[in-house]
Amino acid sequence: MHLYIGQEAVAVGVCAHLRSTDYVTSTHRPHGHAIAKGVSPRAIMAELFAKSTGCCQGKGGSMHVGDMAVGMVPAIAIVGGGIPVAAGLALAAKRLGTDGVAVSFFGEGAANEGVFHETLNMAAIWSLPVVFVCENNLYAASTPVSVAFKIKNIAERAAAYGMQGEITDGNDVLAVYEAAGRAIARARAGGGPTLLECKTYRLCGHSRSDPRTYRSKEEEAEWARLDPILRLSEQLVRAGLATADSLAEIEKEVTAEIDDAVAFAEASPSPLPEDALKHVFWSNTASTPL
Repeated sequence: MHLYIGQEAVAVGVCAHLRSTDYVTSTHRPHGHAIAKGVSPRAIMAELFAKSTGCCQGKGGSMHVGDMAVGMVPAIAIVGGGIPVAAGLALAAKRLGTDGVAVSFFGEGAANEGVFHETLNMAAIWSLPVVFVCENNLYAASTPVSVAFKIKNIAERAAAYGMQGEITDGNDVLAVYEAAGRAIARARAGGGPTLLECKTYRLCGHSRSDPRTYRSKEEEAEWARLDPILRLSEQLVRAGLATADSLAEIEKEVTAEIDDAVAFAEASPSPLPEDALKHVFWSNTASTPL
């Protein structure tokens, strides 16, 4: 399982601007995106438990959670796989004459995939209403960004495609919210795509089996002090918008919601063997003209 701990500000700051009719594509690390886009915690947890009540009826698992009803395209675990899908969704919105926006979340490792370059080039040419959100957490699995890129900032590549590029503090939800707001508003108004780089850090391993021997304990401790949830809590207290007691109450409510989701998943039935091939292939031959 690929956890999203440490990167929560990105999903929250971006998705706060989106409607249920806007679409996002995600990665092998999709849980934060799914929650921020409005997928039910019960449905997500049941999917992780491979239960029939899961958001993908127990067939997708951890790396494929999603719910089209709220605009969360079931996540694509192939590195960079969601990037062209988001462009296609943006093209559909443009051809249908809506003001819908698509967002693609991906890690910095995906920015070296061919599909990244191809998609951003076409998105710029066609002025598509799409925001490409690069969550630069400094490591593609165990490969440090310093040996994978000659440039300091991935957003610098935007200029080569003729689109807007912006860099923001991915561990500050308010900074992400402001930067994403500009990009999404521009896309919705017909201003074309944006490459938004969010500098962040995953506080856990690439997956649960990752020993994290490629980075130091000192580095992890330094980034832990910049945990986005901790930073927001401190900002709210300083601004007089929250107290230690009110934050503790929120934490209690969140814990109760998670416990409820776990209980729901544990009590839910497993998928039936005879349903294994259901919803695998699209059976409706009708199509919507674009």
